[in-house]
Amino acid sequence: MTTGYDSRYGGNRYDDRGSRRDGGYGGDSRGGYGGSRGGYSSRDGGGYGGGGYGSGGGGYGGGGYGGGYGGGGGGFGGGRGGGGRGGSDFGFSGPPPAPLDPSKLPPIDKNFYNEAPSVANRSQAEVDAYRQEHQMTIVGKDIPKPVISFEEANFPEPIYRGLKAMGFPSPTMIQAQGWPMALLGRNMVGVAKTGSGKTLAFILPALVHIKAQPPLAQGDGPIALVLAPTRELALQIKGECDKFSAHYRINSTCLYGGSPKGLQLRDIRRGCEIAIATPGRLNDFIQSGLIRMDRVTYLVLDEADRMLDMGFEPQIRRILENIRPDRQMLMWSATWPKEVRGLAQDFLDEYYQVTIGSLELAASHSITQHIKIIPTFEKRNVLVEELRAIMADASHRTIIFAATKRTCDSITTDLRRAGLAALAIHGDKGQSEREWVLNEFKTGRAPIMVATDVASRGIDVKEVMYVINYDMPNSIEDYVHRIGRTGRGGATGTAITLFTDDDSNHARSMVKILREAKQEVPAELDEMANRNRGGGGGGYSRYGRGGRRGGGGNRYGGGGSGGRW
Repeated sequence: MTTGYDSRYGGNRYDDRGSRRDGGYGGDSRGGYGGSRGGYSSRDGGGYGGGGYGSGGGGYGGGGYGGGYGGGGGGFGGGRGGGGRGGSDFGFSGPPPAPLDPSKLPPIDKNFYNEAPSVANRSQAEVDAYRQEHQMTIVGKDIPKPVISFEEANFPEPIYRGLKAMGFPSPTMIQAQGWPMALLGRNMVGVAKTGSGKTLAFILPALVHIKAQPPLAQGDGPIALVLAPTRELALQIKGECDKFSAHYRINSTCLYGGSPKGLQLRDIRRGCEIAIATPGRLNDFIQSGLIRMDRVTYLVLDEADRMLDMGFEPQIRRILENIRPDRQMLMWSATWPKEVRGLAQDFLDEYYQVTIGSLELAASHSITQHIKIIPTFEKRNVLVEELRAIMADASHRTIIFAATKRTCDSITTDLRRAGLAALAIHGDKGQSEREWVLNEFKTGRAPIMVATDVASRGIDVKEVMYVINYDMPNSIEDYVHRIGRTGRGGATGTAITLFTDDDSNHARSMVKILREAKQEVPAELDEMANRNRGGGGGGYSRYGRGGRRGGGGNRYGGGGSGGRW
């Protein structure tokens, strides 16, 4: 039996309407990630920069990174060079930009921190106890004491009023320690789980920083730059920024692919003190000479681990080459893999590192995790049963994760036929449709959203109470990121995972995650983990550390028979 949702959301209108002409995340034969002008991982043409601007090359292992603005070649496994007229290591055309000389640029005023008397008078024993209580680890010289109330942060009055109006009782752990560090003008790395309040940890000091700099002149680029892995996260950061920037007449804009460049360029030309951008679109603007970076003095890399995981390292490095070296830089990451460490070592001179929790991969302890060991053929029926129980309370919001776009659409169709209001979000959906789906989900008109990993990254809906892993992800890191969509901002949440024999290569890692979070470990899962103890066990790398029967492997795909793809 169907309901009114079938007519509203049904048919093939939203199943098949995606942006196949221009690809999408994964795309079709004409290019993936950025559409027909180059692809992230398309089947027939274009690797990362494959079909873009006239370059050839295959997928991730054949053409890849090469190309640029005219030229071919390049790619993981096929020589990273290539590109146009003397392209760089990563295939971008043209000679690398000359480093900006700070002596020829206006000086930067970066230190705005006024330590409150109550903070100054706090004993070191009290500070150590606070950090220990909140599992806070800090590395660096002359570390400032944390602030435990909004008053102690000594923000300007409009910011303070805004914080109180939002109803927050006190700073989160990362804000308590991050605000003094950022206001001191120091470089820093923050390692904290999603939902820890890191957006305000870097946005509010950015506003203070901007107000102390000379005003923008005609043609100037932004003063503060925030890089984010996805358009959804960029838009959410802008939403948080807008709650406070209006008090200062500070303008912000989002720069991301999948949307016309004209409106974004108009914002830049009118003057925007803050630019929140995805690396691909911003690098495109820089290489085309459409935006200046010499005014950037406050730089943020948000979800740095995810940006590198998505293959954005060459774009990030190219962008950083265009920014003055004496800028203040803040990197934020949910994990601390060697790739992120390498980026920090290359571009940060002296910096604080703040870690909330363990550097080991761990799930939030505020999330209840249920692992259901079932046969593959029962997954769809079990999913419907779980959702019927969840939707007994119509206010509950649920995100369902599936491995492929086709599975997302198939699940959505079946759920709507079962009378459950569900919508899908993935790379084959156009930008306007994706924003519409998100709005329907946030408002509760469609309280169930079916998503792929890439499309969901950066989605921050505080009302999400349930996450269901219909398909296990390809890595345990993605599992932790997925379930982190719930239990945000100190709230509680529930994660349900449909685990089959096909997922047994993840059993050992799952047991480790569950035990660290003090969750129940199903006996069948424990047995799977013990059976697989002789092999690589799936490991923690996104690209696998070996499969079910064999170990080893490397970053780009382990040995053995493990791994879904």
